[in-house]
Amino acid sequence: MDTDELAAAELRTKFSALLRELRRSRGMSLRDLANGIHYNRSYISNVEAGKRLPEKSFAELADRELRASGKLLSCWRAADDERRSRGKLHRALLTARQESEFLAALDDEEIDSEPAGGIIEHLAVSYLNTPPAPMLAQASQLRSTIIKTLKSHERPAPLEIEYLIAAGRLSGILAYAALDLGASRDAQMHAAAAFRCAERVGDNELAAWSRGTQGLIARFDGDFEQSLAFVREGYRKYAGKGTSAPRLLCGEAQSLANLGDSAGTSSALIQAMESRNKVRGKDSLSGLFSFSEAKQRYYSSSSLIWLDEPENLRRAAHEASKAIEIWSNSPMPERSLDDESLAHVYWATALVKLDEVDGAATVLRPIFDLPPERRISWIAKRMQRVGGMLNTRRYSQAPAAIDLKDEIFAYEVNGTA
Repeated sequence: MDTDELAAAELRTKFSALLRELRRSRGMSLRDLANGIHYNRSYISNVEAGKRLPEKSFAELADRELRASGKLLSCWRAADDERRSRGKLHRALLTARQESEFLAALDDEEIDSEPAGGIIEHLAVSYLNTPPAPMLAQASQLRSTIIKTLKSHERPAPLEIEYLIAAGRLSGILAYAALDLGASRDAQMHAAAAFRCAERVGDNELAAWSRGTQGLIARFDGDFEQSLAFVREGYRKYAGKGTSAPRLLCGEAQSLANLGDSAGTSSALIQAMESRNKVRGKDSLSGLFSFSEAKQRYYSSSSLIWLDEPENLRRAAHEASKAIEIWSNSPMPERSLDDESLAHVYWATALVKLDEVDGAATVLRPIFDLPPERRISWIAKRMQRVGGMLNTRRYSQAPAAIDLKDEIFAYEVNGTA
C-alpha cells in the first residue's frame, strides 16, 4: 500500500471508529441502525470496518439517528475535505510526472519559446521557506506552458538554450517538492528530466546539481550505492562553477556514512571544505540551486550522525547547532526552514547516541511545534529514527527517554495523517 492509500485508509478509520463508538454507546446493533437510516446492513458494516468513506447523506442520517449533534457529520466533512485535498495533490503529482517523462524522452528536435527566468528564480528562493505543496503547484503550472508548446508542434524547430534550461530548473524544483511530499519515484523522474535538459544544452552547472539531487533522492530511498554513483559522476564530469563541487562532495560523505565508511566520510567532508574555499564564481540561481555555508554544515551533521565514534557524534552536534545559528541570524529569504528543522533532528540524533536524552528533548521542542504542512517527509523519516533509538531495552526504564519516545511516535501519527 502506497502513501496515498495509507492516508486514505487512516481517514476512513477515523470516521468508522467514531460511527462504531456512537452506535455502541446508544446500544444499537447494525440491524437497528440499518433500519433507522434505511441503509443496507452490509454497507454499514463496510463503513465501520474502514473499507469505505460513505456519501454525505449517510453521514447526515447516521448523525441524526445516533443523536450525535453534528459530531459525526463534522468528522465526515473533515475526512472528505482531506480526501479532496489529497486527490488534488495526487493529480498535480501525476501531471508533473507525466511531463517529466516527456522532457526526459525529448529527441533532438526542438522549438522556440521565451523562458521565464525571473519567475523561476523567485520560485527557487521562495522554496526555502514555503511548504512543498504550493511550490509543486506553481512550478508544475509554469512548466506546463513549456510542455504544451512543445506538444503543439508536429515538427518542432530548434529550441533556444534558455528554454531548456528553464524547463530543467523547473523540473529540479518539482523534484524537491515531490520528495518533500514523500513521492520519491516522482522526484527521481523530475530530477532525471532536469539532467536530460542540462545534458542537451551542455549546462554543466545544472547537470551537476541534477546529479546531486538524484543522489539525494536515492539516499531517501536507502539506495546508498546508487547515490554514491550519482554524486561521483556529477563531481567527476560536471562540477565546476559555483557551489556544485562542495555539494556533491557532501553528498558523497552522506552516502559513505550510511555505508559505514567512517574514514571515507571524513575524507569527503574535508575535501568539501577545501572545495568551498576554492569556489569559482556565483551560482546561476540562489535559493534551492545554491549551497550555503549553513547548508554545508547541515550536510556534515547529517553525515556524521550515521557514525558511532563519540568524536564524530560531538562534531555532528556542533555542525548542526552552527547551521541553525547561521540560519536563525539570516534574513528570511535566505533561511531554509525545512533544513533548519532537520538540523534540530540531526542534533538530537547525535545527542541520543551520546546518551544525552534531556538535551535531545530540548533540541526537538521546535520540531514538535511545527504546523502539519511543514512536517515534510524527511522530518517524519528522521524523527522515526530517533524514536526507534529510544524504543530499546537500553531506555526501557528511563522516564525521560520514554516520554520523548511517546511524544515522537504521537508526532509521527499527526505529522503523516
